[in-house]
Amino acid sequence: MPNLFAASARFFRLGPALGLRRYSSRVVPPMGNIPMPYITEITTGGWRTYDIFSRLLQERIILLNGSIDDSTSASITAQLLWLEADSPDKTITMYINSPGGMVSAGLAIYDTMEYISSPVSTVCVGAASSMASLLLVGGAAGKRYALPHSAIMVHQPLGGTQGQTSDILIYANQIQRIRNQVNDIYRSHVNAALPQDKQLDAAAVEKIMERDNYMTAEQAVENGVVDEILRKRPTE
Repeated sequence: MPNLFAASARFFRLGPALGLRRYSSRVVPPMGNIPMPYITEITTGGWRTYDIFSRLLQERIILLNGSIDDSTSASITAQLLWLEADSPDKTITMYINSPGGMVSAGLAIYDTMEYISSPVSTVCVGAASSMASLLLVGGAAGKRYALPHSAIMVHQPLGGTQGQTSDILIYANQIQRIRNQVNDIYRSHVNAALPQDKQLDAAAVEKIMERDNYMTAEQAVENGVVDEILRKRPTE
């Protein structure tokens, strides 16, 4: 996987364990100062107004936008669990445009995607970097997509510490353990999409993840990170 850009920011950060927040029927993901659109519909019971994210949730669509932190993870995890409870066999579609974020928060989302019975289709819109690329590659087999001008970046976890030698060694061992976990996740999902003669062993994945590696949508398909480039919405 060629590194297509000279410089990039690293967004894999170790963070505290996920703490679940109270979840309401209204989905308001962290969007900074972006104005919140609202939709008003006429129903048999009268007028009903939704924020745009709650309306998309009714269509089993989740939007992962911006950095992945504990707040984002709690919101995405709650939405996944709710949609599975609502219709366990129906596909959930997650649109991803994210620079990545905390490893613990991202793994909480990934584990929930694996845990629920609903298949989760992932779609990269814009960019899926670092931890976000792990969520992209972790979508249901055959249902991982990228829009034509998407950019995907993979790399190893980033961390740092200071203190006594024994504490530094403990932290280094933890970083290595997480790195191995992340590499195994990538390898498992990528190899499932690649032909037998292109399967990656552990050493090959570790080399790929050693530095920032950028891919176009076409390269992501070639390397088994996504299954297909979406140029138009599929018609059913």
